[in-house]
Amino acid sequence: MAVCDKCGLPDDLCVCEEIVKESMRVKITLDKRRFGKVATVIQGLDDRDIDLKELSSLLKAKCACGGTIKENVIELQGDHKEKVKDILRTIGYTSELIDVK
Repeated sequence: MAVCDKCGLPDDLCVCEEIVKESMRVKITLDKRRFGKVATVIQGLDDRDIDLKELSSLLKAKCACGGTIKENVIELQGDHKEKVKDILRTIGYTSELIDVK
């Protein structure tokens, strides 16, 4: 049985990611791209504590759009600010620490 390095609990009981989610400040903005396209940019996520690839896949599936991860920033194609905020809130992020601009 594997044990978490940070909290000392078994991996299936580890609460490190939940604690990080509750204290992480996330910033959601829109970015204008070429040819008038819009991208939703999610910043403030730390790849050491959160699996960005898994989170990106979840957001892309829920928003039905494409996207990528660049330098600890998730970019989604289209305007999905409010939808991303709702998704983050349902998976454990504190709504007071999510800034939508």
